Amino acid sequence: MSTDGTGTDPIDRTTGDSAGAARTGPAVIAAMVKRLPNGPGVYRMIDAAGEVLYVGKARSLRKRVASYARIGGQTNRIARMIAETAAMEFVSTATETEALLLEANLIKRLRPRFNVLMRDDKSFPYILITRDHPAPQILKHRGARSRKGDYFGPFASAGAVGRTINALQRAFLLRSCSDSVYESRTRPCLLFQIKRCSAPCTGEISLADYAALVGEAQAFLSGRSGAVREELARQMEAASERLDFEQAAVFRNRLSALSHVTSHQGINVPSVEEADVFAVHQEGGQTSIQVFFFRTGQNWGNRAYFPRADRSLTAAEVLGPFISQFYDDKPVPRLILLSEPVEEMELLSEALALKAGRRVEIAVPKRGDKKILTDHALSNAREALGRRLAETASQERLLAAVAEAFGLDRPPRRIEVYDNSHIMGTSAVGAMIVAGPQGFEKGQYRKFNIRDRDLTPGDDYGMMREVLRRRFTRLLKESGRDVPGAPIAGAADEDRPADTRQVAPPPAGKGGEPLHLAAGDDPSPDFRLGHAIDDGDRGDDDPAPLADDLTPWPDLVLIDGGPGQLAAARAVLAELGITDVPLVGIAKGIDRDAGREVFHVPGRQPFRLAPRDPVLYFVQRLRDEAHRFAIGSHRARRKKVMAQNPLDEIPGIGPARKRALLRHFGSAKAVSRAALADLEATPGISAQMAKTVYEHFHDGGG
Repeated sequence: MSTDGTGTDPIDRTTGDSAGAARTGPAVIAAMVKRLPNGPGVYRMIDAAGEVLYVGKARSLRKRVASYARIGGQTNRIARMIAETAAMEFVSTATETEALLLEANLIKRLRPRFNVLMRDDKSFPYILITRDHPAPQILKHRGARSRKGDYFGPFASAGAVGRTINALQRAFLLRSCSDSVYESRTRPCLLFQIKRCSAPCTGEISLADYAALVGEAQAFLSGRSGAVREELARQMEAASERLDFEQAAVFRNRLSALSHVTSHQGINVPSVEEADVFAVHQEGGQTSIQVFFFRTGQNWGNRAYFPRADRSLTAAEVLGPFISQFYDDKPVPRLILLSEPVEEMELLSEALALKAGRRVEIAVPKRGDKKILTDHALSNAREALGRRLAETASQERLLAAVAEAFGLDRPPRRIEVYDNSHIMGTSAVGAMIVAGPQGFEKGQYRKFNIRDRDLTPGDDYGMMREVLRRRFTRLLKESGRDVPGAPIAGAADEDRPADTRQVAPPPAGKGGEPLHLAAGDDPSPDFRLGHAIDDGDRGDDDPAPLADDLTPWPDLVLIDGGPGQLAAARAVLAELGITDVPLVGIAKGIDRDAGREVFHVPGRQPFRLAPRDPVLYFVQRLRDEAHRFAIGSHRARRKKVMAQNPLDEIPGIGPARKRALLRHFGSAKAVSRAALADLEATPGISAQMAKTVYEHFHDGGG
């Protein structure tokens, strides 16, 4: 497979005859079939608005796409997908295995609504033993493996890593302090006193003996725990025979710590050295997938996933695509155990082997220890889905009660809550939190650094106006919602995140070129991959991608404040031509007592809810979460401002000149009081730069 390296060419879509409406449906797809190759590849189905509907892979692109050229005989899900298709994009690959890898890559980044999607793709934590220092450090690591060292994992949670590291420190006495702390120590720290570190920093142990401890820890984490235990037991007995009971006690305690590592890991099967166990369970239109991690013969935890999938898909049809996406950015074990077989299991094994660079076995055990593991994982999947269904039902009832309390037409799917935080107007920050049927949607939270310099410090109404104006102006431009009198949807917006990150291609194929066709296109030897992917860094106004059951527009907006705050919010929305977003102001009760809040709804008299009303508790939780997020954002901004140096504001003063000035004068305050002649005498500071510094602190006076 090959691309031109840009990945940003616009999609060429045909339009209707006179009305200019985009053509969609089977006819659009049928027009492309005759120009497609018979080889393997990946296809994308795109609607008239440019959104990717579905990503799939095929052994033969021509045959697979031809199957979509008719709606008859298709499932409702596929029929809807075909009817909405206005264009397609194609990438040829050398093998079907490469196509499977690229398909998983594209699904995770484009998140098409007709594919099975992972909801939670947070990276897993690892244990890292560094190899870039004479006395290696043991620590928890998450993210890219950029530091030199040995990584052990994955662990299901940071808590599991923390508990394991604590036990390993007691067993092997490895240091956990940073290199800078290590270099600055002049005497052992508390960890040495409580026998959780051997203190190589102050020479309490030689580097050679410390290296032996590191080797034992690496051996234990690499699966040679039995040999490590035997060696420690042998040393304990030898010390006891020498009547060195103090040293024997040290080895006894280390053995006890190793036992603690395995005793808190639940089910363990000695015959399974390295494996991931997947079990899937469906109920109530939802799917739960439980994943257990076994490394070095030890259970390193489990995690539950609830992928988004069409209700018509079977458990096996969900599990297969899920596993492909799961290993898109994670190391693949040598063995993968499944609770039930999935489609194209052999192809999936080949794809993962290609990614891992070694053989990967995928199996569905029928008996023995491995069957015990899959049954245990399946039991956990059932329990997790049962809890989720109960929580979802409770949340749905609560949202229905919210709709009744505030006079909404239907239960809200997205609730936005706004609050401000500042100290006497300084480091002012506005905050928005989001809640929906699944609870708090922290990926949608946004903070707003207040920018308006004309605001009177402490003007809460002005801050709220700025926050809401920025939020809804951008929402209008990004969502394309048709609001009378509102700014033109899709207009240029300098705050909007740019599409900058491209999809990583699989290994190059044998002459296969990426194809990009829409109905009416002429074949060309230079077809391209159509989209760059927006999943890069985001600014303070940039929310994460939408959760599967959320809309970008709020069904209810809660304002932390009384009539004044509510009036400011209404004025902003009216100014933008938005009249259909319900607003509710939450005023604190008498003496600011929780439970006595007064609610202000436009067109209604202020009212209170009953003291034990579940809706009241729910709204209090929302308001408290907004308050927590606003205060946290304010403190972070204030800390950043306090850490700034006045010299940083001077044009032309970089790190080198800043160090020269501070070395010469001792502090930024002394620099601000220095005479021009003294500044010119500073080593590394030219006469012109000295003048710039002097004028910065003296308003240009000389």
